[in-house]
Amino acid sequence: MENKRVLSLLGLALRGGNLAVGEEPVEAAARARDARVLLLAADAAAGTCRRAEHFALAGQCLWLRTPFTKEELGAALGRTSVALAAVTDTGLAGAVVRRLAEGDPVRYGEAAAQLEVKAKRARERQAERLAHERNVRHGKRKSGKAPERPANKAAPAEKRAARSVESRPAVKRGRPRPGARAKPYAHSHPVKKGKGSFRKRED
Repeated sequence: MENKRVLSLLGLALRGGNLAVGEEPVEAAARARDARVLLLAADAAAGTCRRAEHFALAGQCLWLRTPFTKEELGAALGRTSVALAAVTDTGLAGAVVRRLAEGDPVRYGEAAAQLEVKAKRARERQAERLAHERNVRHGKRKSGKAPERPANKAAPAEKRAARSVESRPAVKRGRPRPGARAKPYAHSHPVKKGKGSFRKRED
């Protein structure tokens, strides 16, 4: 019964694009660090077994010899025979190995525990990434409660105002303050009206 569930999960992974089938696709997925677990047929050749171990070492993932023959794996995946496959989704890989561990806990129990730890870390990293992206888009939310100030200490704005008043020099009358706007016609003389006056002369 568990074997049928495992094969159905592998078929689901293949339809979802989360399964690499054959030595070359498995090698490419492992070297790209996309493979989560490599599954080897029970009657696979010794050379295939050595290559699977090498691929798993390169991709830093697990490899397991399944209880299925090449024909059984091929029938589940729509092929004549399959000796090697790689699951590239963390959740599906954990589910497949967990089903194998339910059928044979001595042989697959440790691998199921390792994949569970990896799946937990992957979920934590994904949650952190989503939280970071949300903070980048909307900014971190600040609490509406203002921080309490000690009663014996003045507010920073009040301190600055007090310092500016104390350190401000006295302004002498008659002299313009530095930076003040100058009056352009303050020292000019009044214009006397003469011949060019617009007023009409009296006859």
